[in-house]
Amino acid sequence: MTGGGAARRGGLKLASGSWFWQAPLGKLCGRLRAKPCGENMAALPMQQPSYLLALLKADGANKPLFQRCYELSKVVDDYSPKELHLIFPWLMESVFGNQDGSVPGWNMRYLQARTSPTEYTAVVDFLDPSSGSMMKLVYKLQAEDYKYEFPISYLPGPVKASIQEGILPDFPLYHNKLQFPPSGLANLSLSLNPFEYYLFNLAMHLTTPRNCSPGQLFSTSDSAYFVIVDRFLKYFLPIEGNVPPSPFLNACGTVSPPTPRTQSVPFTSYGGPHTSLLKRHISHQPSVNTDPAAQEIWRSETLLQIFVEMWLHHYSLELYQKMQSPHVKPGPQEPFTPTEEHVLMVRLLVKHLHCFSSSTKQEQALPSPSTHSHTGSPLEEFKRAVISCFFQQKLYVFLQQCFNHWPLDASFRAVLETWLSYLQPWRYAAEKLPNLIESVDRSVPDKWAPFVQENLLMFTKLFQSFLNRALRTDLVSPKNALMVYRVAKVYSQPNLGEMINEAERLFLEPDPMNHPRQHRVYTTPGFSGSFMSSWHSPMTDSSFRVKSHVYNLEGQDCVYKQMFGVDVRNLVLKLAQLIAQAKQTAKSISDHTAEQSTGHSLMSLLGLTTYDFNTSAYGGNDLDDLGPDEIRKTDEYLERSLEYLCQVFKLSTPNLPSLATNVGAASDENGKHQMPDCIPGENGLTLTQLGRYQIINGLRRFEVEYRGDPELQPIRSYESGLLVRLLFQLSSYINLRFAGEMGALCQRNGIMGKLARYYLTYPELSRRIKSGPVMCRSFQQHQPRLSLRFLASYRTLFSFFVCMVIGATLSLHPLASFLLILIFWFLYGIVWALYTDQTKPHQA
Repeated sequence: MTGGGAARRGGLKLASGSWFWQAPLGKLCGRLRAKPCGENMAALPMQQPSYLLALLKADGANKPLFQRCYELSKVVDDYSPKELHLIFPWLMESVFGNQDGSVPGWNMRYLQARTSPTEYTAVVDFLDPSSGSMMKLVYKLQAEDYKYEFPISYLPGPVKASIQEGILPDFPLYHNKLQFPPSGLANLSLSLNPFEYYLFNLAMHLTTPRNCSPGQLFSTSDSAYFVIVDRFLKYFLPIEGNVPPSPFLNACGTVSPPTPRTQSVPFTSYGGPHTSLLKRHISHQPSVNTDPAAQEIWRSETLLQIFVEMWLHHYSLELYQKMQSPHVKPGPQEPFTPTEEHVLMVRLLVKHLHCFSSSTKQEQALPSPSTHSHTGSPLEEFKRAVISCFFQQKLYVFLQQCFNHWPLDASFRAVLETWLSYLQPWRYAAEKLPNLIESVDRSVPDKWAPFVQENLLMFTKLFQSFLNRALRTDLVSPKNALMVYRVAKVYSQPNLGEMINEAERLFLEPDPMNHPRQHRVYTTPGFSGSFMSSWHSPMTDSSFRVKSHVYNLEGQDCVYKQMFGVDVRNLVLKLAQLIAQAKQTAKSISDHTAEQSTGHSLMSLLGLTTYDFNTSAYGGNDLDDLGPDEIRKTDEYLERSLEYLCQVFKLSTPNLPSLATNVGAASDENGKHQMPDCIPGENGLTLTQLGRYQIINGLRRFEVEYRGDPELQPIRSYESGLLVRLLFQLSSYINLRFAGEMGALCQRNGIMGKLARYYLTYPELSRRIKSGPVMCRSFQQHQPRLSLRFLASYRTLFSFFVCMVIGATLSLHPLASFLLILIFWFLYGIVWALYTDQTKPHQA
């Protein structure tokens, strides 16, 4: 009772004075450093379990981040595991925030060296996996076998839903870790060791909502979080050498793999029988019987499992397979939308795993885990199994959902590059030196054929998904044209098309066991299993490998479309047509821009350019900002894309110039006056599906013209609003007062009639407008009338001003200059009336 009161009084005193960090911290830490672990606890008999936590919460709230890192490092060094155990959950929430974003944590996703160099360095050093104080804390707690509760609600949607339904995910990460509180299944949690608990919070930091400051320039690859994750991958999944051993802490013991635990309540397992990544799954064996080298692999395996689960397992494979089946109506998809930052982190993981799996020793390195003998160290075995055993499936479903639901904008580039990085493991092979200039020979080595076979859907199904996206995007945009070029260039690599074709042939060949598909179960092999058997031929093994891959991802009833089949070839032809049309549209935009730039007059240079309200430029989208360089890049990307697609799919190059004629109406003046594809109807023209696509992407347009009363048009930017209103009132009075005289004068056939028809607006015939999807009548004018609105134009006023200045330089009186202007205007009208029988030029 006395101790508790002292602790509470200390907490109250801390809240008002914050004396702990100013003086007693150094003395207290000095006493703790001078005594062994057991004596440290005896030195503070009055200290309660919550004492250190209360001090940290109260004192660290208003301190700079770099100072908090420094003082937390001293706490980790000076306090015993028993005291640090109580602050560890709070520290995780303080650093990484919570799931709903109400606690922002250290906001490492937006912390960059160029904006906050001091804090950036302090955070990265504090969380560094090799020498950071946070890992020292984790190892201290790991040696004491502490456990921490991680709520099920923090897990991805499919995992949370299955556990709440009583189905245990078939993944070793969740085995023997479920805790059942008395309150029921609603508050289920995982019991994790300190290393697992730390990594779960680190991975969850990416998927929780965070707020970026408005106007803040942000680069994912420069953030502290990106750098920290990259260091964790390089440390626990090393490309060279072995995983560094766990540090020897003190006489209390060393860090060892978690001991096996029994499941208190039986759960149903989904996904088939579980197979471990390793022949000897480290996390389920007592440490005394484990190979010393294998003791370190459990950390690498745990890190990768947690990253894959928290970043990729947001869409269930079962629901995806139901969506692919035409006979089953799937339920609602899990509501998760990854951000561009999320996808870029997944790409970092993809690239590192390719480097990691390709760094096997040369004498044991084989491109496929299905063709090797299981010899070598656990780390070498782990490298060969890391992608195909558990990463491939979740990445495929994740990318498929991104392809189908990502917005049709340039941010899709992150998804595209992640996919293309996965498709090209040879770019990250150990024998490929860094910073090496790309060789002229772009051929894919034959040893990667098993990889293509085991990832056939990655190459074919996702390519078809990309085609469907490309057909709905604006290919005139340089960013979209670049994406098409990137994909076409990757698939045009020599040997790759042949490898895909061979993999499809293996998939479509008859089953050697002569079993119907629906009765044959294809399961993903475990690390301890092999596709090879004593009676299987090499061709049979390859065929079984491809079939297993396709049926596991798409289901037993999947309908496979061949990469080089008729359906996909038709899509490629349609894309080639749109590429040719986009090239033509880009050229017309370039010509239109050139015409405008060369036709500018002196008024244009002075900012007094008029705007023709009845002309329709290529507006309404981002194409207005296309400059000459962007047009050139777009044309180059599209030209190369067309060449690559012709190489891959053996398209006939002589027919390429005529591809554009198959998309909509024929071009008129390089595409500047094309109407969208329409069909005539009772009420005018009706847009077809192709016509809608052409309008959305700026490939076609209707001629938009103003057909109302010219005097009542909206005031333009090149007109004076005050003068427009005043001149309209004046002309309306004159037209009303002298309507009869003007009508009689315009009916005369002599020179006076011609002059009247020139200076007065003459009646137009009523006509129907058929240039749009709805027919309408134009404005009908019945009487001649005077229009003075042209005098309100800034261009007219500027021309009048220039003439007055010229008259002043000739020593003319302003009134004389004005009379000369009227005389020249009248003489111009006489000359025009004598040599033409038409009406005023604008009355066509």
